[in-house]
Amino acid sequence: MAETVTPTVDDTPPPASTRRERRGWYIYDWANSAFQTTVITVFLGPFLTTVAELAAGCELGADSCDGSVYPLGIKIAAGSYYPYLISLSVFLTVFVLPVIGAIADRSAHKKRLLGGAAFTGAGATIAMAFVTGDRYLLGGALFLVANISFGAAIVVYNSFLPQLGGPDERDGISSRGWALGYLGGGLLLALNLVAITLLDEGDNPQRTLDLARWSIVSAGVWWALFTLVPLRWLRERPSVAALASGGNVLTDGFRQLARTMREVKAYPLTLYFLLAFLVYNDGIQTVITLASQYGTEELRLEQSTLIITILLVQFLAFGGALSLGALAKRIGAWKTVLLSLVLWTGVIIAAFRLPAEAPLPFMVLGAAIGLVLGGSQALSRSLFSQLIPAGKEGEYYGFYEISDKGTSWLGPLAFGLVFQLTSSYRVGLVSLLIFFVVGFLLLAAVPIRRAIVAAGNTPPRVL
Repeated sequence: MAETVTPTVDDTPPPASTRRERRGWYIYDWANSAFQTTVITVFLGPFLTTVAELAAGCELGADSCDGSVYPLGIKIAAGSYYPYLISLSVFLTVFVLPVIGAIADRSAHKKRLLGGAAFTGAGATIAMAFVTGDRYLLGGALFLVANISFGAAIVVYNSFLPQLGGPDERDGISSRGWALGYLGGGLLLALNLVAITLLDEGDNPQRTLDLARWSIVSAGVWWALFTLVPLRWLRERPSVAALASGGNVLTDGFRQLARTMREVKAYPLTLYFLLAFLVYNDGIQTVITLASQYGTEELRLEQSTLIITILLVQFLAFGGALSLGALAKRIGAWKTVLLSLVLWTGVIIAAFRLPAEAPLPFMVLGAAIGLVLGGSQALSRSLFSQLIPAGKEGEYYGFYEISDKGTSWLGPLAFGLVFQLTSSYRVGLVSLLIFFVVGFLLLAAVPIRRAIVAAGNTPPRVL
């Protein structure tokens, strides 16, 4: 009888990450946050809504518009076009992101995947320069490509996190990356604010629209330029699956994803945490994505007010991410995230009561959002890294990213439907409360230490 040879697996721990490598990882947050801040949070919602209103026959600069557009022959209120686009992009990412994650786990060249996704998204963002007149369909198509590519790059980027530090280091690493991202996004937004202040003509709505378009383009240039740094400073750290893979990475990735889908029931507590995250982060992302549209359409605020408020959010979020990261060292990431969800609930209630045409209360609310925003997201990312089975970081972050950084879908869908039924963004805002309340209850029910052990990982000292 022939002797069976069992293949050996190199279980030697990967070399410790260097300070340069971690800094390279942080810089990608600096690079991609320009898209999140300048494009998603501030300019794209009002910009595409205005372009859709032009296609619906409304006059440029009109105070309100009840017209409709007909993409693919479907009647849609012009004001609902952008929220529906967000929901469509997430529907598509449901299929794309887990596959990207599986491919990343099987690839020995994750940096190439990161660069390919980032440059594709940045290129689509730069191409927004061609969205002029009533070309709302072109704008929508480019947004879909950019947003899906953005999510794909984040999946690969996040999969580096477990390799950069141990269980007690990841909260700090994640928080520093997120904090630096807020600085980068805030800096580009500040530059755009200066340009708009110098070049805008208050009585010329076409000039305002053009400035918004070029601000969007600037985010694509920023994204592409600073992506070069992590591509140079990060080190390739192939997983055991990547080292053992001798076939086609793409087909192997699909097979591995299919196996994971069958085996994922072995980690029910990880799935339960993911469900909680998908719910509460859907609410967070909806607030981020639609805040600008809510401010312009419902509260009738000037674009300069919105940009100043978002700048306030960005720079306070830098301190907020570091502060909540420090708090997590004392009471644990799980408890800190739960506390942040209580604060988010208060934010929604306060936003509903904001008076129209009142910049100061809107800015005060923005300051409150900034203090809680970065920490809730950074700590969720690092907490999830503790719940991932070794060697499957990309796949699991693929599922995670479906509802992260602007790819939420239930919230925008609910918001858009309520607006279409009531013509009130204020009423639509109320529907978001359920995401924070239900998300809190789901997260509170997760036995987090037991979940980490069940995934085969060592829990941090404080949870």
